[in-house]
Amino acid sequence: MEDKKAEDIVLLDLGPDSVIADYFIVCTGTGDRQLKALTEHVRDAVKEKAQELPFAVEGEAASGWVLMDYGDVIVHIFTEDERRYYDLEGFWKQANVLLSIQ
Repeated sequence: MEDKKAEDIVLLDLGPDSVIADYFIVCTGTGDRQLKALTEHVRDAVKEKAQELPFAVEGEAASGWVLMDYGDVIVHIFTEDERRYYDLEGFWKQANVLLSIQ
């Protein structure tokens, strides 16, 4: 995602107590075109490297939020406003931050 100019990339370890997933990857894009590009990049890269497709994709680039569910890993791609609104890092503040790229 860094290659596609995603901003504020964070990898959260939700720990063994979460039934949702083991990890969240959260990043910000500047608009719907970049969100679409980031979504396609993640899908292509994971398919190439791990031969996996997401179990589900929710939202769409035009809405300012896309969720890609890979089972143990969930990728959240937001515009800045939507990321601030949903505040996943605040909601999951007990999670360990494994990676943070500004």
